[in-house]
Amino acid sequence: MRMHTAVRALIAIAALVASAAGLAAQAPPPLSIARQGYLFAGGTYSTINGRRVLSGHLYAEFQIPAHQARRWPIVMVHGGGQSGTNFTGTPDGREGWAQFFLRQGYAVYVVDQPGRGRAAYDASVYGPATELNLDTIERRFIAPERFTLWPQARLHTQWPGSGAPGDAAFDQFLASQLPSIQGFALQQTLNRDAIVALLERIGPAILLTHSQSGAFGWPVADARPDLVKAIVAVEPNGPPFFAVENVPAPEWFRDASTAVNVWGVTAVPLTYDPPAAKPSELAIVRDERPDGPDLVRCWLQRAPARRLPKLAGVPTLVLTGEASYHAPYDHCTVKYLQQAGVRPTWVRLADAGIRGNGHMMMLEKNNHEIAALMARWLNGVGGHF
Repeated sequence: MRMHTAVRALIAIAALVASAAGLAAQAPPPLSIARQGYLFAGGTYSTINGRRVLSGHLYAEFQIPAHQARRWPIVMVHGGGQSGTNFTGTPDGREGWAQFFLRQGYAVYVVDQPGRGRAAYDASVYGPATELNLDTIERRFIAPERFTLWPQARLHTQWPGSGAPGDAAFDQFLASQLPSIQGFALQQTLNRDAIVALLERIGPAILLTHSQSGAFGWPVADARPDLVKAIVAVEPNGPPFFAVENVPAPEWFRDASTAVNVWGVTAVPLTYDPPAAKPSELAIVRDERPDGPDLVRCWLQRAPARRLPKLAGVPTLVLTGEASYHAPYDHCTVKYLQQAGVRPTWVRLADAGIRGNGHMMMLEKNNHEIAALMARWLNGVGGHF
């Protein structure tokens, strides 16, 4: 009996050793970093109730790889309710997109937006903040397959863990959420100016945006196309003009009562040709029918469409997850850009064999597979990137 117990113990120890060896074999090698640090960019002084304050600045932490094989750095800008932690790791402890691109030889700058994270929120300047809603976070980001608020939600499979409160990955993600500035135009103005200030300081870069910050990338490139070498827009804020509200099946979608992105893909002015002095000069029309099953009908410009000449020369990639709430409408953003003379590459991840992703794809189980797709695109549009 004692012999059998000893044998079982040896077998268990051997299994543990083998498991540890397997984990060690899978662990990525140490990063080789030449330099790292942080900076604040942008911002202005103002006097509020007799108190001088600095506001409108962003925070960016950076890492420069020891072997910087790529000419242009990547600036990563998070979305609504988030911070730069979206890119520096995952809720279950794996490496994020920042580490992936560092290993590819890119210098990486990871941003906290003005009024977010380490670029502190000042209510006297920014106004009231959005409140965090656990139910919305669970339904839209973590476990949409359990709620099916849009048709594609049932396809979601890539969130790490059980996707319920109390699960370690769920709790880590929830703990990372932050209040945001409410006003869309204010968000976009502050971030446009702060990101431009960052690029003026560090030089030209690739701009990687996600969700809310997708509406920052267009005005940054519009203001300084010489400083934006490419835009990688991961499910950018949209669709054009009217936000989409999810409603019970079979209708699924309804336009918001008022337009949000009144300048098409932004709430702030862009440089149109012929010029448009105010949003009402953009004559718009809605598609008579959707482009396919389970898709929204798009709002576009009425022909002949005004162009966006400053965006036209910036290589642009738009990515859409199979199961995300963006899946029903990202095609409208792409169509709007195309109509305005921009030539984005649009990749629906499922068409590339990358299945089951929701909106927070940079945190999901196959996040490095998605990053590899982005890296291939960057190499394809300009191998010097």
